[in-house]
Amino acid sequence: MSLNFKKYQEFATFLEQLSSDVTETRLDAPTLRQRLVVLRQWFVEQIVPLSDVDWREQSYQTEMSKQLRLLEIDMMFFQGARQSSTAQARMKTISDRITTLIQYCHAILQQEAPED
Repeated sequence: MSLNFKKYQEFATFLEQLSSDVTETRLDAPTLRQRLVVLRQWFVEQIVPLSDVDWREQSYQTEMSKQLRLLEIDMMFFQGARQSSTAQARMKTISDRITTLIQYCHAILQQEAPED
């Protein structure tokens, strides 16, 4: 199993846990913000420097980086929500963006899946 495969598996696991926490426990804004900071830092330190990436994987990395930045913006909008309905809509947007990130990870993992 390649190092890249393991890193993307780990990232997907982090994202799935965050998705579960967002949908099931409704994290408060400061906790969610802290989790996003840690997630983004992990991505920058562990995924971005990966070597031996082909153009497809590089394209996914670029999209994931963009989605993480947009997730941070969504978080700021969530923190600024004053009405419950607005906060729920913002949380749905955050959840959808995390799902998109998970899908990108799974796409990379499918193309890198080790042959049995």
